[in-house]
Amino acid sequence: VGFQKILTLTYVDKLIDDVHKEFRDKYRNEFQQKGALGLLNGTFDFKDDFMRLLRDAEDSSKVRAPTVMKTFEQSSKSQKTVKCMIETRGEKPKEKVKNKKNKGSKKDGTEAVAAPSKASAADKQLSAAGDKEELTKDEILQKNREEFFRRHMKAGEKSRSPKPDAQKEKGKKPRVWDLGNSNAKVLDYSNSATNGSAEACPVEEFDPDMALGDKNREPGRLYDLEYESEDEAEEEKVVQNPSKPSVKKGGLGGMFGMLKGLVGSKSLTRDDMDPVLEKMKDHLIAKNVAAEIAVQLCESVAKKLEGKVMGTFTTVTSTVKQALQEALVQILQPQRRVDMLRDVMDAQRHRRPYVVTFCGVNGVGKSTNLAKISFWLIENGFSVLIAACDTFRAGAVEQLRTHTRRLNALHPPESHGGRTMVQLYEKGYGKDAAGIAMEAISYARNQGFDVVLVDTAGRMQDNAPLMTALAKLIAVNAPDLVLFVGEALVGNEAVDQLVKFNKALADHSMAQTPRLIDGIVLTKFDTIDDKVGAAISMTYITSKPIVFVGTGQTYCDLRSLNAKAVVAALMKA
Repeated sequence: VGFQKILTLTYVDKLIDDVHKEFRDKYRNEFQQKGALGLLNGTFDFKDDFMRLLRDAEDSSKVRAPTVMKTFEQSSKSQKTVKCMIETRGEKPKEKVKNKKNKGSKKDGTEAVAAPSKASAADKQLSAAGDKEELTKDEILQKNREEFFRRHMKAGEKSRSPKPDAQKEKGKKPRVWDLGNSNAKVLDYSNSATNGSAEACPVEEFDPDMALGDKNREPGRLYDLEYESEDEAEEEKVVQNPSKPSVKKGGLGGMFGMLKGLVGSKSLTRDDMDPVLEKMKDHLIAKNVAAEIAVQLCESVAKKLEGKVMGTFTTVTSTVKQALQEALVQILQPQRRVDMLRDVMDAQRHRRPYVVTFCGVNGVGKSTNLAKISFWLIENGFSVLIAACDTFRAGAVEQLRTHTRRLNALHPPESHGGRTMVQLYEKGYGKDAAGIAMEAISYARNQGFDVVLVDTAGRMQDNAPLMTALAKLIAVNAPDLVLFVGEALVGNEAVDQLVKFNKALADHSMAQTPRLIDGIVLTKFDTIDDKVGAAISMTYITSKPIVFVGTGQTYCDLRSLNAKAVVAALMKA
């Protein structure tokens, strides 16, 4: 009964009913006399009865009555007359008639619905009446059909279009992708690597330009994020040089026009700054800065400028804007800076692998940017072991396996003295992620890998069990660097994610000084234009640097953060 889904037994329900009735009838008197307590202490000799019932049930399931063929009198054909089976010229078969009626106009459709209903009613009456009455009604029905077809034959031929021929010509054709391969053997990767092994995947041949993108790049270099500011000329017009004030040729009138709105040698008050700060706050929120952080930034700028004596040819707007720019640049340049290459070389001197753990919510690009960082490390001469610790999401291991195959194709062992530069360590799905990470680090230490990149499953910051599992992975394996992967598309959500991730790591850690997030990887930066506020929100709330910025889909689309470029995009009108 417990394995009914695996082993289908047709007699199980009957057997349970028979056992229930047999047991009840046999021990009815004992049930009534002793009650429920007597059942617990009593003994029942029911084995022989059960085996007998089981044999009977099995025998009954084996014995099946042979299927009896219908006689001609029982078939529907015997109810038809010879007259109705004779096809006259111009008559269509019944199936085609129905299709034609369904494809006609509304009026034809109503008549077509009425005709089958009358025909069905007539057939029912024919089965009950005698032979003479059957022949009479059948002939009437036949004449009605012939008249109906004569009237609507011309209209049906006019409205009919050659659709069936077109459908036959079209058929179903397989879609051919531009970058695809029609050979099924080439596309079959099922036997490329055994699940659970750490062996290198076979090398795949493909176009390197498609994966690299920029051909003129310098290998191994991490370029800065660039942004061209378009309003530098406007700023120069607003902020004048005090030593050489520009005077228009129009005389005093032009000079007075230039001095309009300027503050001359007076200290700034909160009333002067409030209108400007309100506009600045709305501007920051429109640029995707979290609302709470935008308010705090404007408040800190107001406290810094309150009571400050301004220059003669300086406006309140330009002063507030300049102070806000300086504050934003300071936020994006935290005191602790992550130099990953230097830390990897330091770990090499101690003969141990440098371990990096990636964490974040679902769908932000952890695996994709892990592959980009792997490519960057390989181009700098470091060997990488990728630990597939996302044992939950379907296809996560296969995604990393494909990246490993592509990276090995770009950097084959022949180019590095026979050394495989990137390998994948995976144990399949449904396993303990912390245990897999520990095994991968041990394997990297024994095989001499320089860097271990640990990919984890995406999880929402409100999911307590998954956050506990992430804290366990980090506490047990003690990685050198914990990177939070966040997308540049979020606004207020960025603050909530980082605060709760840090809180979960602190709450569920077993150490006295819990390990928190060390740096940020900001992804999908190429999708936001100048709405770069997520960078400000993330660094402001954690005081941690943005180590990498993802700017595209190729392996070369990885940048380091340029604070001035981000602030220029943020302050753009």
